[in-house]
Amino acid sequence: MSRSVGLRLLLIGFLVTGLFTGCSRDPNVRKQKFLESGNRYRDKGKFREAAIQYSNAVQMDPRFAEAHFQLGETYLKLKDFNRAYAELSRAVDLAPANYAAHVDLANLLIAAGDAKQAQPHLDILREQQPNNIDTYTAWANFDASQGNLGAALQELQKGIAVDPTRPDTYLSLAMLQVRAKLPDQAEANFKKAAELGPKNVNAQLALGMFYQSRNRIPEAEQQFKHAIEVDPKDPAPRASYVRLLMGQGKKAEAETYLIQSKKDFPDNSEGYRMLGDFYFANGELDKATSEYTSLYYDHPKDIQVKKNYVQLLILKNRLDEATKLNDEILKSNPRDAEALVYRGQVHLRQNDARGAVDSLQQAVKSDSNSAAAHYQLGLAFDMQHDERQAEAELRESVRLRPDFTDAQRALANLELRSGDLEALTQTAQLIIAGAPNAPDGYLLRAVAEMNRKKYSDAEQDMRKAAEVAPNNPAPYVQMGNLRQLQKQYSEALKFYQQALDKDPASTDGLQGMMNTYIAQKQLDQAVAAAKAQIAKSPNVSGFYDLLGTALFEQKDFKGAEENFNKAVELDKNNSDALLKLAQAQAAGGSVNQALATYQQSIKDHPKEISFYLLAGMMYESQNNWDQAKAMYQQALNIQHDNPLASNNLAYVMLQQGGNVDVALAMAQTARRGMPDSPNAADTLGWAYFQKGVYRTAIDMFQEALRLNEKKGGADDPTVHYHLGLAYQKANQPVLARQQLERVLKISPNNSEARKALLELHG
Repeated sequence: MSRSVGLRLLLIGFLVTGLFTGCSRDPNVRKQKFLESGNRYRDKGKFREAAIQYSNAVQMDPRFAEAHFQLGETYLKLKDFNRAYAELSRAVDLAPANYAAHVDLANLLIAAGDAKQAQPHLDILREQQPNNIDTYTAWANFDASQGNLGAALQELQKGIAVDPTRPDTYLSLAMLQVRAKLPDQAEANFKKAAELGPKNVNAQLALGMFYQSRNRIPEAEQQFKHAIEVDPKDPAPRASYVRLLMGQGKKAEAETYLIQSKKDFPDNSEGYRMLGDFYFANGELDKATSEYTSLYYDHPKDIQVKKNYVQLLILKNRLDEATKLNDEILKSNPRDAEALVYRGQVHLRQNDARGAVDSLQQAVKSDSNSAAAHYQLGLAFDMQHDERQAEAELRESVRLRPDFTDAQRALANLELRSGDLEALTQTAQLIIAGAPNAPDGYLLRAVAEMNRKKYSDAEQDMRKAAEVAPNNPAPYVQMGNLRQLQKQYSEALKFYQQALDKDPASTDGLQGMMNTYIAQKQLDQAVAAAKAQIAKSPNVSGFYDLLGTALFEQKDFKGAEENFNKAVELDKNNSDALLKLAQAQAAGGSVNQALATYQQSIKDHPKEISFYLLAGMMYESQNNWDQAKAMYQQALNIQHDNPLASNNLAYVMLQQGGNVDVALAMAQTARRGMPDSPNAADTLGWAYFQKGVYRTAIDMFQEALRLNEKKGGADDPTVHYHLGLAYQKANQPVLARQQLERVLKISPNNSEARKALLELHG
């Protein structure tokens, strides 16, 4: 080869290299490669990997309609319906003639209960695709959602006439016929779907579930086993078979089956996670955590395994481990909404309301359609005593997921605390509609009925709760509460005993029993009941907390202290026992030990405001104003508008001669947060007094006395003293003398009141 030819070939080589390099950098080429890669993952059933590739394509070209559509379809497979809706909406914006996307959007909106927004998509389909079987199916779904089952059945029959070979249409028709109480016709169409789709797992499973619903257990079992044979690599038929076993009470057999099944899915995440998810669903957190520990080490790159493991670690209060793994997820993707929710949950468990709100607001910003993020944010606002925002977030959570019973329960608890019985009843009915075989809705409605003195209705709901959850102690606890309210104490005790028989570790059951004895002034019996239950279940922290509380009432401070210590030993996060432990120590004369307990508790639980507040009060009782002030200020650093901390710090500042304007602002915050507190009214009055606004101060002191009387509290000499001084400054000596004399009648040794009275006589 001559040098000229060789040089020419070398130049051609460089040009070819440059050409290929240029192509690889072309965004249109790269986006197409991402799409094709996503399609390959999709065809293999690897939907999470497919979603990543489609997302890459969309990032390369935000107007790539096909990538948006495929990403939406993939999110549907992953059951991430909010993201599916967003991507499919973008797809039809970019390609209005994508009728498959219109079908999916219509069905998504119908499923979400938003028929109004579904209507435009349905109208487009009727106009542009009148004889498309998917159009008939979408309209059938719409009619069924409006309760018009007859029209829905007609739509599906028209669809079958267009194409009598599609099994999914017969499947939809069969399910509607079940709703229309036409079981014989439904069975025929379930069988037709299974016949037309011999390899269609959904059709095979639907027939099995129909048999199960009719209590035809042998046929259901045979059908599920057939579905497993149809596609041994699909975990869904095995999950259905396990549910059948559980429905028959064969839990051990189900567990053994899943242990064996796990071996059949070494590379299928859904398959190898079934055993751990089974333990979690059955409330066996220890087994679930152990299983997920193993899964995490076997599949460290499986993000769903990692996330589920983090959630379990949080539930087990292994917060340091959970945080470490969750931080790894966030390092890879700082906007991962689930991981941000987990971070918020950790903060909540650490009683760090501010940190929880920050993390969960980031989660909501990252995914505004995350019902879980709004729910947890509602809990965080509730921890901050911001009930307005808490309610707003919980309602948004329920709007996004109407079947989200945890959010509905939290909303019901807010309504119960606020005394909104009408709203509580409505929320309880929603819970019942979404989970008719769970006791929660019936029990919450029963509580509302009890408060309205509708005892017969309440009892009916409690008995229904016991019927659907015969091994749950909660219905028996509530029956005990009802009988206690009716002063039928012997009957109340029987129900509480039934609750404890169902669950020997039921703290609510023991508390109800002890309260019943206390209501009859039988404190010794209450103590005996606690000791008897501890003998049966010696490792329940709450039992020692209850026993310590009863012994404290008996002024057995040493015994109370021993039991509170035991409660804390069993559960270091039992903040109620820690708080009472210090109170028992102080009552027994060991004030310094009590303060040491509070200081140690603050180190162990730095975000728990109660410890700062009670330590501050104890310092205040010693007239150690500087330390009291420091404690209240730290509480406000955690929660800037905490009303009790604001009230106490304001009072300390006024006692120390601090900035009156700052103290007044804090006292106003306290008054807003605690409008029914005599203490808050007195503090605000004292701030106005220090400002020289005596008429307003008098009004506040009078309000404090009124609120105290309303609550049935003991006559407070401090408020009378403050009112006497205010009358004195307002040149009303007769009224001033009356108040100061009242102080000396309540507290004859009050030297300050005596001195003020002498000045009046002066």
